[in-house]
Amino acid sequence: MKDKIRLAVTMGDPAGIGPEIAAKAFADPTVFDKCLPLLVGNVEVMKEAIKLTGVDLKINPIKDVKEAKLSFGTIDIYDIPVDKSKIIHGKVTAEAGDLAFKAVRKAIELAMNGDVDGTVTGPIHKEAINLAGHHFSGHTEIYAHFTGTEKYTMLLADEKIKVTHVSTHVSLRKACDLVKKQRVFDVIRLTNDALKRIGIANPRIGVAGLNPHAGDGGLFGSEETEEILPAINEAKHLGVQVAGPYPPDTLFSLANGGSFDGCVAMYHDQGHIPFKLVGFIWDEEKQAMKSVKGVNITLGLPIIRTSVDHGTAFEIAGKGIASPDALVFAMDYAIKLYQNQ
Repeated sequence: MKDKIRLAVTMGDPAGIGPEIAAKAFADPTVFDKCLPLLVGNVEVMKEAIKLTGVDLKINPIKDVKEAKLSFGTIDIYDIPVDKSKIIHGKVTAEAGDLAFKAVRKAIELAMNGDVDGTVTGPIHKEAINLAGHHFSGHTEIYAHFTGTEKYTMLLADEKIKVTHVSTHVSLRKACDLVKKQRVFDVIRLTNDALKRIGIANPRIGVAGLNPHAGDGGLFGSEETEEILPAINEAKHLGVQVAGPYPPDTLFSLANGGSFDGCVAMYHDQGHIPFKLVGFIWDEEKQAMKSVKGVNITLGLPIIRTSVDHGTAFEIAGKGIASPDALVFAMDYAIKLYQNQ
């Protein structure tokens, strides 16, 4: 028991699928074979989720990690109060956003204090969090703020494609302005370190260009020659196996085929679209995802944070049909990071 990583798992937005996938994940015996998870959320919300999903779990409310049983068949819940009557499946509310935010804050606190070895987050709704007065654009920014981290980035990971981003939750117009040599260099180094921590001894990294055809020799923009290529060359001098800039429409096909262990994207959708095309499988007949296996990892933090890389899925919340694959996968990556830190 002492050799297993202790994980604080946040429930996510209580109006979404977060509670349901948490219930299913905690009811999976293989999860407890690998780690010792506890949930940060709300007891009453989780009682409903357990009923919706039909899993066999007992609830152990806690106010201190020392009270956790950390054993299969029981879901230890660090209980955060909420007016359950204000939580409605599929509806954006300040109450739901406040609960989701406070759960994340508590998980960070537990990890920073050494009460747990890592954190795994369920899906939050950014509008709900901001309605509650917590003005952050996402998990990554919350973690960076409350851990005092200045250099950080998002890594999306599945079996074949792993991608980091020079910028994430900003407008596309601003994202172009953020493509600067120092930032690109920092992300390349963070990517290289992260790939090693998940077990890739000698990572091969491909870097995307910003413009069509990676600028085509300056015909479609100068960012590749003035900002991106100098960052790549500086990383090479430090021994990083990095190449590029590649046209974005080519890079991810190469990575999917095995040419690269990781990719650096210049902005949010440039990296997210190819990643989700590979990892998200839609079932048109059931009008639901068959499987969602992508994991979101925040790099550069003093603590471990992994997450599902899907949203709150309000359209299917309350139906008990959401897949826990991504949450279990996120736990697996937290374990890898812990073992190789």
